[in-house]
Amino acid sequence: MKKTALFGAIVLSMMAFGQKKTIVLNKVGNDKDAHGCKGSAGYTYSQIKHDCIRAFEQKIKLKEVKPAGTATFMSAVIFSKDMKQAEIFLPDVASESIVLTKQTKTNSWKNGSYTLESYKKDRYRLKKNNKIVYEQM
Repeated sequence: MKKTALFGAIVLSMMAFGQKKTIVLNKVGNDKDAHGCKGSAGYTYSQIKHDCIRAFEQKIKLKEVKPAGTATFMSAVIFSKDMKQAEIFLPDVASESIVLTKQTKTNSWKNGSYTLESYKKDRYRLKKNNKIVYEQM
C-alpha cells in the first residue's frame, strides 16, 4: 500500500511540475522549393527542362580549374533542344541556375560575365570575366 501511494505521489508531482515539450521533426525530403524540387534528395529546378533534375547526373560536367581551397567543385551544363540556350549549375551561386544565350556566328553562349564556349570536339569550358573557371576534362 505504501508503495502504491508513493508511486501515485511521484506520478502526480511529475504531472504537476513537469513541462510539456513538443518535438518537431523535419523528415528527409520534406524540403521542397518553390518548384516542388527536394533539395535533400539532390534535386534542383532546371529552367530549360522545366523540371526537377539532379545536376550531378547530367552528361556534361565541368571541373573547377583552379580551386581556391582543398575542395574541387563541379558544375553541370544542360542545353535546350535547339542548342540556343545553355543552363549552368554552379555550386557557388546561391540562387537558381544561370541560363546563357547562344551568340551568333560563334560556338559560345553568354549571360553577363559568364561565357560557355565549345573547344576541341564536344568539350566545353566556362569563363567568368574572360577567365576560365570550369572546364570539361
